[in-house]
Amino acid sequence: SAYLSERMGIAVKLSILSRYGNIIQRIKEQQIDAAFLGSFTGALAISQLGVEPLARPINMDDTSTYFGQVFVRKDSAIKTVADMQGKSLALVERATTAGYIFPLAWLDRQGVKDIDTYLGDHFFAARHDAAIDAVLNNKADVGAAKNTIYERMQKLHPRIDTELVILASSPRVPSNGLCVREDLPEKYKKQLKILLLNLHRDEKGIDALQKLGAERFITTSKEDYKPVIDLAAEADIDMKKYDYYNP
Repeated sequence: SAYLSERMGIAVKLSILSRYGNIIQRIKEQQIDAAFLGSFTGALAISQLGVEPLARPINMDDTSTYFGQVFVRKDSAIKTVADMQGKSLALVERATTAGYIFPLAWLDRQGVKDIDTYLGDHFFAARHDAAIDAVLNNKADVGAAKNTIYERMQKLHPRIDTELVILASSPRVPSNGLCVREDLPEKYKKQLKILLLNLHRDEKGIDALQKLGAERFITTSKEDYKPVIDLAAEADIDMKKYDYYNP
């Protein structure tokens, strides 16, 4: 925020929200001008509020996208959706692509229209690593989470390689991108986008990138969120009406 304030010549205040849910409401009420939004909250804000994505970071592993995964224990004998009937599923949050929208779309694609009646139980673990841990430690039969967290945990817990198996993966979706209110003055949109795309060419900008754990920023557009919107449609979720609030 200090870097942006200096370069843009206006006061930029940074707020860190602990949960996904109230970000849409805060943008709607004009309490927030710009926000780094995950793939689902970004798609939701585009669909409901017309926000404009500007840029997203390329992470240190050279990726700017991620995908969802559905996984089980190798010793569970679960190999297909048919084997999941009556079993338990660990999800993440109702506002995540990898931890909710993708597994619902994948199940729907294979005939499961209502997880409440098909599964024995499902619950929200609140974090991707917690959903993985739930399956690893027999607290759930099936889990869903993003690949980046799964791969990070693989390095920390060799048990994941030996005890878990991935059954399905989603299309790639954009990682957290900076989106701005549709009615933000055009001069600020342009200035902000140019600043982000050129951070890696500026000494102070490089320092800011290092703190973010990113190499540089690349342009992001509304079209990049189409895979998320398509998954939501498969999961029978109407993005224009989807109401999610979690303070």
